[in-house]
Formats: sequence, C-alpha cells, structure tokens
Amino acid sequence: MSAPRRSAGILLYRRRAGRLELYLTHPGGPFWSGRDAGAWTIPKGEIESGEAPLETAIREFEEETGIQPAGPFLALGTVRQKGGKTVEAWACPGDAGPDARGRSMVRMEWPRGSGRHIEFPEVDRAEWCDTVEARRRLNPAQTAFIDRLEAVLEIRSVEDSTED
Repeated sequence: MSAPRRSAGILLYRRRAGRLELYLTHPGGPFWSGRDAGAWTIPKGEIESGEAPLETAIREFEEETGIQPAGPFLALGTVRQKGGKTVEAWACPGDAGPDARGRSMVRMEWPRGSGRHIEFPEVDRAEWCDTVEARRRLNPAQTAFIDRLEAVLEIRSVEDSTED
C-alpha cells in the first residue's frame, strides 16, 4: 500500500477596500480546462522526502506563481481532500499581479492510454478573489483554510485594537 499523498501550500492574502482577498490558482491542462467551481486551489505541491512542509509550501508557491513569499507565515493546519490527499497550509500577506505564474510545466499522456504526451503549464492562471468567490472556486476541502484565516485575522484585529 502506498503512503498517503501529502502536500503543502500557501494562501496569500491582502486587504482591499476593507475586504479580505485571497490569491488562488487554477490548474493547467486538459482535465481542468473549462472547470471553475471547486477546481481552483491554493498554490501547493507534494512534500518531498526529508523536506519540512513549510519549505515545500514556499518552494511550490514560488514555482507555481513566480513570487517569493516573504511571511510572516500563519499556520492554518491541515485538511483531507476527497481523493485522500492531505494538504497543510500557511497564510501570508502579500500582493501579486493577476498574471503572475511560474514556469512549472507538466508532461502527461493525454488522452490516457493514447500513447500521446502533451506538456502544459502546471498553473494556467491566478486571480485575487474575495472570500465569497474563493469559497465557490476552491477545492471544497480547502475552504476550511479561509475559515481558519478569518479566525486568526479577527483575533489579531482584536488584539491590535486592545493594545492602544
């Protein structure tokens, strides 16, 4: 039996006009073409042997978006996706243009069993979304990261306002 797949990623966030916005990526390739609701993800990738999950998250974020996240990193815990993959995430503040994409390419047989291989970008687009749109677009299991980020930011807002 193979070991469960584990990934790590980063949920980049910013505030615009008093609203929380999240930076999501859409997977490239023919399987995801034309899919929207539930197809988007936080930039993430599989944890390599001996690699710390946060190191994976930072590496994958840069590979998929072309952006080096600076932190600070807020732990958002883990979720288990429908297919069994476990995803561990961190949030960090930042900004990026909507066309930021890395250079990661994927090669796969398509259609399956055809013997024909194609190459395509791992991420075909990235966009900022408010939390309502992000919940609609994200892989359903990953929406828990939005709830956790909102909870952490609310706690920080309360702590910041009580320090005055």
